[in-house]
Formats: sequence, structure tokens, C-alpha cells
Amino acid sequence: MVLFFTSTAHDPPVTIYMGKDKFENEDLIKYAWPQDVWFHVDKLSSAHVYIRMPEGMSWDSIPEPVLIDCAQLVKANSIEGNKKDNLTIIWTPADNLKKTGDMAVGQVSFHNDKRVKRIHIAKRENVIVNRLNKTKVERQVDHEQERVDRIKQENVTKRTAAAQKKKDDAELAKAREAEKAARSYDNVQIDEDDEQPQQSVQEMMDDFM
Repeated sequence: MVLFFTSTAHDPPVTIYMGKDKFENEDLIKYAWPQDVWFHVDKLSSAHVYIRMPEGMSWDSIPEPVLIDCAQLVKANSIEGNKKDNLTIIWTPADNLKKTGDMAVGQVSFHNDKRVKRIHIAKRENVIVNRLNKTKVERQVDHEQERVDRIKQENVTKRTAAAQKKKDDAELAKAREAEKAARSYDNVQIDEDDEQPQQSVQEMMDDFM
């Protein structure tokens, strides 16, 4: 089972989720979306908490109120960490999580330590934790089907974007060709004017007579 929470510290609200136990955490490590962001208490056992990143939000510029919501949720769901003050919470993109066969259940490391950030939490903020717990929904998730559906939707989005780009490029090329043709026509007109025969002095005198 996966536990889902809603952070209203951001507009629009942000979905936060975590595994109910260490075995569910294993599935989340495997099936978390690449754009999701993972949170954990540094150097202590805790829940694995993820943000499902909304459109336009970057993992390294998550608004501070959302960071605090996630950090407080992680702290509250750490048996040892919940009893301590002055904790460090770490976070990184889900695609930076590294899992090898010799690791214990729920244990992870990182592909790139430079992509790991930290936030300090002085103490538990019950107002935040209670607000988040009021939004909690427990749901059975078919991770494989969700992965398939996500990839299908991403492919549709990519194809739509590619088709729109192709259309835009064609219209831009057509506009450029029209502009080029217009400039060429203007030059022809000027050249034709320049090629008009000049009257000789005698011809002008004859006209005058």
C-alpha cells in the first residue's frame, strides 16, 4: 500500500507519497517516476518520501514551504528521528537513486552525490504534520501498469509536441520564402527602372522643338 498526502503549501497543491513499509519502499525505488524527488532522514532509518513534481517545478528549486512539508513528514515517520531535534533531511531526484543486489531491503545509495541536497529541521512542527495527515489516503498501486500508462502518455505528449514543431517550422519556412520572394520582386522592379533608355541631348532638343 502507498500513502498519499497533499501539500497545500504550494499553488497548485503538490502530491507527496511514501511506502507503508520497507517492502513497499523497494517498489517505490524501482518504480518512482524519474521526475519525482526522494526525501529521507540523513544517517537514520525513516520513511522514503517522494514529491510528484508538478509541471514547471525543478528538483533543485523546490519552494521552501514544500520542502518543509516533506521534511516534517519524513521526520514524523522515522522512529528514531521523530524523537530527536536538529535533524538533517536529504533529498535527490528519484533517478539518482542507486540500488545494488547486495543492499538490504529499503537501502539505497546515489549515482551522483553532487545531486543530493540537505535541509535542517530544528524540531517537529505538529501543525504541519497534522495538516498533512488530514489529507492522507491509502491506496493499492499497480506500479507496473502505472509505469506503462505514464510512458504511453509521455509518448503522446512527445508526438504532439513534435507534430506542432513540424507545423511551426513549415509555417516559418513558408513565411521566409514569401519574404525572400517579395525582396527579389522589389529588386527586379528597381533593375527594370535602371534599364530604361536615357534620352540623348539631341532627342530632348527635338522634343522641345
